[in-house]
Amino acid sequence: MRSLIWLIAIFALAAGAAMLAGHNDGYVLVVFPPWRAQLSLNLLLLLLVLGFLLVYLLVRLIRRTLALPSAVGQWRERRKREKAGQALRDALRTLFEGRFTQSLKFASAAFSSGESQAMAALVAARAAHALHDDTRYRIWIGRAADQGEDARVARLMTEAELAIEQRRFTEAAEKLDTLKQAGHRHIAALRLSLRVASALNRWEEALKLTRQLRKHKALSAEQAAPLLRRAHVERLQECAGDGAALARLWTEIPAEELADRRLIERAVPLLAASGQGALARRTLERLLDAEWDDSIAKLYAYCGEGEGDAHACLAKAEAWLKQHPRDAGLLFALGRLCIASQLWGKAQSYLEASLNLAPAVETHLALARLLEQLERPEDAQRHYRAAAERVSA
Repeated sequence: MRSLIWLIAIFALAAGAAMLAGHNDGYVLVVFPPWRAQLSLNLLLLLLVLGFLLVYLLVRLIRRTLALPSAVGQWRERRKREKAGQALRDALRTLFEGRFTQSLKFASAAFSSGESQAMAALVAARAAHALHDDTRYRIWIGRAADQGEDARVARLMTEAELAIEQRRFTEAAEKLDTLKQAGHRHIAALRLSLRVASALNRWEEALKLTRQLRKHKALSAEQAAPLLRRAHVERLQECAGDGAALARLWTEIPAEELADRRLIERAVPLLAASGQGALARRTLERLLDAEWDDSIAKLYAYCGEGEGDAHACLAKAEAWLKQHPRDAGLLFALGRLCIASQLWGKAQSYLEASLNLAPAVETHLALARLLEQLERPEDAQRHYRAAAERVSA
């Protein structure tokens, strides 16, 4: 449509010029002694227009000719950058495809071309690492480091991740500490830091990192639970035998994390071994009141030992027994609590009832020790043998 409008406009202009020229009788006299020439005004105007166009085209041709070397140089440079960019893209593609030799080749070509040298060096380093070529890996990481601050974070993250893959956790920790000091605490760095902390048995740091990742929704509650559980248990095991330290660590565990029943199953015996089983009493009671669990009920046996109130625990357990009369774990706990309260007859009855429902090594051993206290060595030896048979079975 636009072309048609321009064509109409040109024809109209030509028609108007032809009409004006037809009514123009003027002429021009040109004198250049000894010559003189008389031209019509219309011809002179036409010659001037043609002359202007000829000079304009000649100037354009000269300028284009003079600019040709520069244009060729720019075209070559642009072509070089395009080839370098394609080489870097090919390096990334082949790296993801698992063709590490080709990736190293393309990355080397991209680096040599001078285009995105830092990224090309990092891709080459990853490819060399995948090929287990430590010499070339170190060379390319060094070249990436030579590129300055632009690739510093990417280089440190790459070094930390690849060090973790090779189980060089101390080296990875150094790289991540450098990132941390520079203020880089993004989620990927936190995840790597968590893996390093767990590998180096830095359980307090692992706890903090897990909570941070859960807070930032980088870990779901289900994903965070086993990590928190392991860190808590490892910290408690490190303080095994130190009742004061265990008590301090236990009180530091948030209530929401104490809702993990598997954590309770592993932590309470550690507390009990150091005479701190009473610390878990409120937690166990809260969990059992909320939802009954045979294994948790069995752990309630430790709550009346040491500094615990055995009589209060016994009263609470007997109240539960009305609702769960055939729970072997609860009967075991009642037997142990009766021993702590020096109620020997009731203790024997509860332990024997627990054995009838679910024979267990712990129950046989508790009953054997009780019978030894009651000076019934033959019966005690019978239960010791029964416990040994269950262990060897």
